[in-house]
Amino acid sequence: MASVAVDLKQIENAEKQKQLSLLLVDDDVELCGMMREFFTQEGHHLDCAYNGRDGLSAALNGIYDLVILDVMLPVVDGFELLQRLRKRKDLPIIMLTARVQQQDRIRGLDSGADDYLPKPFDPDELLARVRAVLRRSESLTRAESEDIVIGNICVNPTTREVWLDGELVELTATEFDLLEMLMRAAGRVVSRDEITAALFEREATPYDRFLDVHISHLRKKLEGGRGLIRTVRGVGYVFTGAA
Repeated sequence: MASVAVDLKQIENAEKQKQLSLLLVDDDVELCGMMREFFTQEGHHLDCAYNGRDGLSAALNGIYDLVILDVMLPVVDGFELLQRLRKRKDLPIIMLTARVQQQDRIRGLDSGADDYLPKPFDPDELLARVRAVLRRSESLTRAESEDIVIGNICVNPTTREVWLDGELVELTATEFDLLEMLMRAAGRVVSRDEITAALFEREATPYDRFLDVHISHLRKKLEGGRGLIRTVRGVGYVFTGAA
């Protein structure tokens, strides 16, 4: 147990020491200035764009670890920007929204966001969310590298590719991590709490549709009428691999 604690400590230290390059797209100039100062003090680099058109150009042409994207933007709104970006580049994306309606958050997830954070927010929580999203993208790749093959689905943890009947399937980073977790536990019910804690590093809530949206996406992309992922009401999900 002691060696595990040391390993976790080393991972945390390395994570804090790594400089991240981030893009914040938000028309609130004051907020952008505050966030730039905060992330600079934490040892990271943050660029800002103040409308959707400039944000899309910066995201496509720059080299960033993650994009933080406001929903309500001039010229091109956050939802449209997200959809355009997802078609051309695979970047982790966290959406910010001042809207309280859950359907707005679900719409962001439907468009491919990896996480969302309501405004107003604590900068420390935003940084924690950034690290959690990036950790999800990297940790499973560092884990087991052998292909996971169940039925006609093959998952390659090293290249983070998913193949269905020999055809490559495009998944977002969150969809990939969720599928890999379920396939590694195939035949066992994985609770919503377990998934939320492992992938999103927060507690599940009864009204959180985050997981439901991503499960729905996986079913549409992989099942084709087959019941590969079964919902166990009130508990979680199980990958059955049913033909």
